[in-house]
Amino acid sequence: MACDQGSRLQQVEYAAGAVDALSRPTANGTNDIADPTYRTMSQRQLPIILALGTTQTLAWASSYYLPALLADPMAHELGISSNWVFGAFSASLVISAMLGPRIGRQIDLVGGRQVLSASNLIIAAGLVLLGVSQSVAVMAFAWLVLGIGMAMGLYDAAFAALGRIYGTEARGSITGITLMAGFASTVGWPLTAWGLAHIGWRETCFAWAAANILIGLPLNFFMLPAIKGAKQAAATAEKPNVPLDRTMILLAFVFAAAWTVTGAMAVHFPRILETMGATHIEAIAAGALIGPAQVAARILEASFLSRFHPLWSTRLACITQPVGAAVVAIFGAPAASAFALLYGSGNGILTIARGTLPLSIFGPKDFGYRLGIIGAPARMAQAVAPLAFGLLIDVMGAKVLIVSSALSLSALAALFLIRPTPRPD
Repeated sequence: MACDQGSRLQQVEYAAGAVDALSRPTANGTNDIADPTYRTMSQRQLPIILALGTTQTLAWASSYYLPALLADPMAHELGISSNWVFGAFSASLVISAMLGPRIGRQIDLVGGRQVLSASNLIIAAGLVLLGVSQSVAVMAFAWLVLGIGMAMGLYDAAFAALGRIYGTEARGSITGITLMAGFASTVGWPLTAWGLAHIGWRETCFAWAAANILIGLPLNFFMLPAIKGAKQAAATAEKPNVPLDRTMILLAFVFAAAWTVTGAMAVHFPRILETMGATHIEAIAAGALIGPAQVAARILEASFLSRFHPLWSTRLACITQPVGAAVVAIFGAPAASAFALLYGSGNGILTIARGTLPLSIFGPKDFGYRLGIIGAPARMAQAVAPLAFGLLIDVMGAKVLIVSSALSLSALAALFLIRPTPRPD
């Protein structure tokens, strides 16, 4: 149902697992999105949140989270070191970063339906190539294909799609899909482990490919609205004028620093705790708390923190990892769980802020393109962080937390240099 310029927008807010649809006017009593090409085709956010939450969970589980379990058996069968697999995976993240602005621009023009649907096809193709690979070259090419699919199908693309549909009212829906997709590793790793144990890594890749075709593709294609006039807009569109001003550069730095820490902790969290005296079981148990902490923080963001500008919640999120590092440095291994909870809560909010903070500052115009530019350094940093921190841990041991804390605090300092500006109509 198309909305007129004077209609009210509905906002879906998640709080403690409940979803309330609230009708809320903007400050001037009109739709925030003056350009008719940005008008939503439907004001019902919940079905789209559920659909995108499901497809995001599937996309993350079948791409980004695969190497953690499949790298070793894949490398063993191909007769190579697992470092080759992780190297190819890092290259896929670089490809994803390079394509981010172009894909964001495409979503700005035609909406997320076509792009996210195509991502399922490309991820499936990459998984099939991975499953049939018999050489390093084919395996590496498969990961490059998956890199294209990740650029088109992970959070930045989904956030851009929601910004295209709901404009400045997308904050609640962005939080909603991250609440669901926060369980991607919780769902994906056990399913991948089950497939590895019962059908083998190749067949597991084929099964994830089938899931993208049979589940992800229909949800993205049929649940996301088509955008009126998208083809005409794309045909006559000019390159957007998005200057790399001070705020853009600061935001790019903030998320690059934060995602360096995230990329490192995703791989080395148990190892860091073990260097502090925790047993392997204690380290794994502490790591298992990160996921629930992320989800709990996102519920807090959706309920209480949504009353404030996203700049404040992002600043809060940058403090939690250094505080957790200080706690575990003072109390040692017994404080590992507290460290995991603090780090996980901050990371959960930062994921949302990657979409909501640029949207609140710049508005919906060229939102996808801006996300691609801002997110490119973060994806690059995420690609090199595991290797860089692995080398640092060999030299510094647990003192590597000084580096991660410095990165988080530098992001916090950059955030204090950013001033919230009025949202454009």
